[in-house]
Amino acid sequence: MIVQYVESESAWNPNAAKGTTNGKVAAAEAVKLGVPWGVTIWCDLEGVKVGTPRQRVIDYCNRWHLEVAAAGYVPGLYVGYHAGLTASQLYLKLRFTHYWGAFNLNSDQFPAVRGLQMKQSIRRPPDLISGVQLDFQVDRIAADRLGGRPTLLALEGWPELP
Repeated sequence: MIVQYVESESAWNPNAAKGTTNGKVAAAEAVKLGVPWGVTIWCDLEGVKVGTPRQRVIDYCNRWHLEVAAAGYVPGLYVGYHAGLTASQLYLKLRFTHYWGAFNLNSDQFPAVRGLQMKQSIRRPPDLISGVQLDFQVDRIAADRLGGRPTLLALEGWPELP
């Protein structure tokens, strides 16, 4: 899976035109990287400038989704801090069916009805690898309340987890 980050984590202005442009770029870069069709590409939705009309956020997301889906990829939405939409709007107004929540996203902010397929968390001591100094977060994958899961690219022979 890959993620296309937003232009600012603290204050950016989404709109329909940016959604189209960014979605096209996300799909084109995935092709350049050799990511096969059917893999989830995540749209980063966080840091929306306070006061941005919600319809502009909705338009951004739906246009981004259209471009990525048209290229054969599975669009997913990373819902972070200051996403600019309510739980109901995330589910009812957006085309997305795949959602990933930030570590600081409260359960009442998860997309209504569906919930999350991935949840980010701060790493804990059991997550660390001895001798490796790397700053990272942990993402746990599980089916959402409607049975949906993200798609990913794995190496041939990747062991199945219990």
